[in-house]
Formats: sequence, structure tokens, C-alpha cells
Amino acid sequence: MRFQICKEGPRSSRPPRTAGRTSQGVEGESHLSNSHTKSAWKPADFSHLKRNGVNVEGATHKQVVDLIRAGEKELILTVLSVPPHEADNLDPSDDSLGQSFYDYTEKQAVPISVPTYKHVEQNGEKFVVYNVYMAGRQLCSKRYREFAILHQNLKREFANFTFPRLPGKWPFSLSEQQLDARRRGLEEYLEKVCSIRVIGESDIMQEFLSESDENYNGVSDVELRVALPDGTAVTVRVKKNSTTDQVYQAIAAKVGMDSMTVNYFALFEVINHSFVRKLAPNEFPHKLYVQNYTSAVPGTCLTIRKWLFTTEEEILLNDNDLAVTYFFHQAVDDVKKGYIKAEEKSYQLQKLYEQRKMVMYLNMLRTCEGYNEIIFPHCACDSRRKGHVITAISITHFKLHACTEEGQLENQVIAFEWDEMQRWDTDEEGMAFCFEYARGEKKPRWVKIFTPYFNYMHECFERVFCELKWRKENIFQTARSQQRDVAT
Repeated sequence: MRFQICKEGPRSSRPPRTAGRTSQGVEGESHLSNSHTKSAWKPADFSHLKRNGVNVEGATHKQVVDLIRAGEKELILTVLSVPPHEADNLDPSDDSLGQSFYDYTEKQAVPISVPTYKHVEQNGEKFVVYNVYMAGRQLCSKRYREFAILHQNLKREFANFTFPRLPGKWPFSLSEQQLDARRRGLEEYLEKVCSIRVIGESDIMQEFLSESDENYNGVSDVELRVALPDGTAVTVRVKKNSTTDQVYQAIAAKVGMDSMTVNYFALFEVINHSFVRKLAPNEFPHKLYVQNYTSAVPGTCLTIRKWLFTTEEEILLNDNDLAVTYFFHQAVDDVKKGYIKAEEKSYQLQKLYEQRKMVMYLNMLRTCEGYNEIIFPHCACDSRRKGHVITAISITHFKLHACTEEGQLENQVIAFEWDEMQRWDTDEEGMAFCFEYARGEKKPRWVKIFTPYFNYMHECFERVFCELKWRKENIFQTARSQQRDVAT
């Protein structure tokens, strides 16, 4: 494999420390003997760390390994070179080993707050806990002494940082006014400390913001705020360790979904403004609250969306007001975002939208390209030596749209019929979704798609084939008829 390392930025560089090898410069390039690594300097402003042209700032180790594998025989790295004084902090001299160097200049806006406190009686002891929220989501409840321990641990780790004062101890019982003053002081402390990125993202702080082993609620209940398709939101109180299925059932009960409708929606995570990911049944939604401090939807990273590919079966729910309302609002949003191509019918659709004729609006929109289709972010694919693919899954076919590494669509599109699919699976280590297809008399072929959403893609495949089976066995109509009989 040949490696190219492009170091951007007109800064100085420290020669690498090598074991038994020397580094030498030749005509502006740095060559390392006994190595295939070439370092080319380009006078450009550094903006992102990249692997094979893909931004990997904040990427996981597996994602970087995946990109390295996708590069086959060539690996192009974009690496930041730094001034000598920064290099000393990153790679200190031998006489400074044992000391920690942190950059306290990088700030971040963190929507952390301590809006409330409550009195708790547990095991015969009475005390007060302070509820910590992040972007409107409750993370944990902590006693004052836990804040004091956090303060000491942070001062020990970040010894050369000047920390704000923590509200002082008080040997006597505090009045409600004093408790509220302490609450405000603790909130101000967290705001200031977490605004320093290296401290806010440290293991010490992250562990503090996780729920304590001690449970001050008597039961480990948490509140989750979930967005609904109609633009409203619902808050449910569930166990902290509730799975996706348990949380979804609580939401379905609160909004009034019947036993039939509940099968056609699911709980999703908002990844960004253009993509949502269905949560796996065994995931823990509350953990996403802790991990997603800043989400695409203010106040929540969880949302309810339609989980259905078959439009014929969707029509069977036309007499269900809640289902139609959710279908309608999600469809309107999908048209605005360009997921559904409705340009030729935009005038008629706008009129139906203004008149709130939901069923007629949906009936017209279902004939448009992109309806009930899930499109994944562009990613690498082993069937393409250069460029990426954009994957689209619908009840009629499975498409791979060729695109550039930046996601710009190209002309080539490969469409697979579902009866061409032989097998499919996931590669956990390689972070890839794999499928085998066969066409005519040709030998079956495996294709591997490298995406961090490989599990979601696999679940989409399973759902499509499940719905195809339901349609073949007429299960939708039978179940709906039975429900109507029970209702009458």
C-alpha cells in the first residue's frame, strides 16, 4: 500500500522519532527511509483532518479504519502541522513527562442548566438533590457533596486552570431561598466549567453528568421529550434503562395509538436536518440524551416517524384520524426537504394543503417519486473504485446512486429488484452492510456498503421483505378487517 500524507498549513514540524531509521528532506519532500510514506507540503489553511478526502474530525476509530480499507492501495491523509510551542504541549520533552498540557482557549456553548431541586428522603436520611439538564433534557440528579467531589477531581486533573468558586458549604439547614441561591450558583459553575471544551468533554465531567448509582427518585425514572410528526412534542416518564420498544410503547399509549397503528410508526434519532435513524429495539434512548448535547431539533434528539414502505397498506388507515394526521405532516415536511419530487403537482398539492384535505393530499403525493423511500447519506462502496454511492430503499427496489466523495450526484444509477436479492448481512468490524444479488444466469455477487448506519440499512431490508410477505399473504387487509369488526 502506498501512503500520501498531505500536511496543510505554513507551520513548522518536528522530525518524527524513529527506531533505527532516519528522516531526510529531498526537494521539499520529507522521506522516511524503509517506509513507503511520502509527505507533501502544500501552503494551504488547515480546516479539517481528512482520510482519503473525507473529513474525520470527531470520527470513531472504526470509521477511520473503514476509510483506510476503502482506499485500497492508496491512503491520503490530511494532517495538521503545529508551531513548536504547540508541539511541545502535544509531545512534551523528556524532562516534562508526567505533566499534563491542556488547551483552555477552545470554548463551546453548552446549554446546561440546574433549573430545579427537590427534597429526598432515603434510608432514613433527608437531603436535597439538584436536577441537571442539558438542552432541556434531564441528565441526572446530584447532591451538593457530589458537586464538591467533582470540583476537587477537576482541580486535581486540570491543576493549572483557574476554576470558578463553588457555592460554599453550610453546616445548618438551608431555607428555600438559600437552596435556590445554591442552585443558581451550581448552575453558574457548570456553565463556566463546561464552556471550556477540554474540561466539559473530559471523562470526569462525562461521568458526573451520567446518572448516579444512587437513585434519588426511589425508582430510576427519567423524562424523555419526543417530537411528533405534526410538529408537537410529548414527554413520557420511563425507567432510565428502558429499551426503544418500551419507550415507544409508552409514547404510543400517551398519544392514543391503537393496536393497528402502532405497527406503522417507530422511534427515530435525529442525526441532522436531512437524516434520521431508526433506533434498534434493544437500544437505550436515554443514553442518546447524554450523548446528543446539541441536536438538530431543539430540545430533543428523538422523534416519531412513519415506519412503512407499502403505500397500499397505508391507504387502509385512511379512516384513522391520528395516522392520517401523522402521515400528512411528515409528507409535507418531506416535500419541503426535497425527499419527495412533487414539482409537477406542487400547485394542486399546495391548494389541498391549504384546505387541510389530508387524505386527498396523500393520495396525490403517493404517486410522486420518493414517497415512502429512505435515503441514506453518501458513503463508500466496494463496487466503486472512485467516488461514493447514495443508497435509496423503497418497496419497489433498492438503488445505488453514484456520486462524488462530496455527495454530488452523478448520472449512473443501479437499481436492484427485491427478487434479485439472495442474502444480506452486516460486518460489525468493517462497519458495512453487505448483500448478495443474482441476475439471470450470472454468478451471484456480493456488494459491501461502508456506512455507520449499516444496522439501520439491514433493518430496512428486513422490513421490506416482511411487508412483501404481508402483502402476499394479505395480512394487512385481514388485520384491518378484524379490527373494524371488534370496533363495531
